[in-house]
Amino acid sequence: MEGKWLIADRDLNEREGLKWLLKSSSIPVTSILLASNYQEFVVIFEKESPDIVLLELDMVSRENWSSFRELMQIYQPILLLTSAEATFEKARLAIDLQALDLMIKPFSATKAKSAYQKAARVLDKKHDNNGFPHANLFKDLSYEALFISQPAVSDDYKMAAFKIETIASVGILYSFLSEYPFKDIHGIFPLSDIVVLLFKENCQNSKEQCQKAMRRWEEEFSEPLAIVVSDGKLAHLSLREKYIETRKMLEITYYRGYRQIVDFEYTPDWIHIDPFLAPPEQRAWIDMLTNHDLESIKKWLYNEFLQSEDPFPDPGLVRIRLTSILAQIRRFMKTYDLDEQQTYEHEYRDIFHSILYDSVLYRSVQNLILFIQKIFLGAGKNQQLYKQDPIERGISYIESNFTNGELKLEDVAKYVNRNPSYFSHLLMTKTGRSFTEILSGIRMKEAKRLLLETSKPVKEIAILVGFQNPNYFSRIFKELVGLSPREFRMNRE
Repeated sequence: MEGKWLIADRDLNEREGLKWLLKSSSIPVTSILLASNYQEFVVIFEKESPDIVLLELDMVSRENWSSFRELMQIYQPILLLTSAEATFEKARLAIDLQALDLMIKPFSATKAKSAYQKAARVLDKKHDNNGFPHANLFKDLSYEALFISQPAVSDDYKMAAFKIETIASVGILYSFLSEYPFKDIHGIFPLSDIVVLLFKENCQNSKEQCQKAMRRWEEEFSEPLAIVVSDGKLAHLSLREKYIETRKMLEITYYRGYRQIVDFEYTPDWIHIDPFLAPPEQRAWIDMLTNHDLESIKKWLYNEFLQSEDPFPDPGLVRIRLTSILAQIRRFMKTYDLDEQQTYEHEYRDIFHSILYDSVLYRSVQNLILFIQKIFLGAGKNQQLYKQDPIERGISYIESNFTNGELKLEDVAKYVNRNPSYFSHLLMTKTGRSFTEILSGIRMKEAKRLLLETSKPVKEIAILVGFQNPNYFSRIFKELVGLSPREFRMNRE
């Protein structure tokens, strides 16, 4: 069926280009109307009542939104939208308007033609149905049903979620999935970081369709995908619950990586780990860094983070644990004044950002290893050129030897080649704490860990943390912690 088209865009080149594409296509058109701003669009729209509207969504201001939405609801044109913003908000507005497509600028001529053809097919169906209103692809399902339980909404859909590494590319992914010829599809919902697909209950091959879509995507784009498909395994859950469980399952990509499709098997149940390095682990890291032992560091990191099996540790705690390691590396950098060199400081911040935000664990670990390798080379060069920080070296020595009950200020001062009185002055000036306060703090931290994580008697713990007299240990512990060692253990239980 021939249709009347209205193209509204503030950019003259965009308007003319979209008009030319439409005229050069095989789509039958009675007339093509153009509007350069919102006011002009409203005048033409009310006068001409176009069948199909191609509108730049960004031209509708917040003040005009309510009247624009009401206009679309009254006349119900077939609506194609464009936007320069690949955001969740734009996608939500497009769905709210029941738009047939949302194209994120810059889009290809192929994408525009595909949208034209889709609109023309809908117009033909509309004509075949004797003028009944345009069929709403989401007529019994609102966007909010994913987030808010709605009793009136059917929950019998099968769900799939597509996740892309680069969040900025979600708009491209949504456009691709909107064009892909899925069968038995009920809705496609773009979110800020993923795209959710709902298949009808009678769809028997949703996983196979998703696999084919992934292969097509990889042929056209370099961005890797991860997909979770419920395929009926969540039939007993509400639509909102399905969404929550599917999103949880997607977090497995942190350990397993991308370029795969996962059947929904269960809800991930993360195991708890200590997010901070225990004192023995801190000492191990101090030794490995001091000795520039890269092979031992690699082995430690691989065993700690890349050998994990299901059930996996909580990703958030893993990230914190990595930053705890980064704190030891920071101290090493200060020892060799590497933190004062812009190149190393910039890379350090990049590593910190990688740990917090990289979507795959192995990438953070590899980046960390490469960075350590660089600072070892830098430390080797700087050892003769820069004066090592005696305070950082002294604190590292204390952390490595606090279990020695005979450890004294003089021992540490000798290690850093400083006069004891002068070293004590430097320590107080830089840290605000005396040697005794620093040593007691380290010992108390390890004592608390042993009290909570082991069943060792208090006397044995006192000796393990460097106190030869258990009674003296208990008195110091109570002074610093506020509870006796036994009360501290019982209070936690």
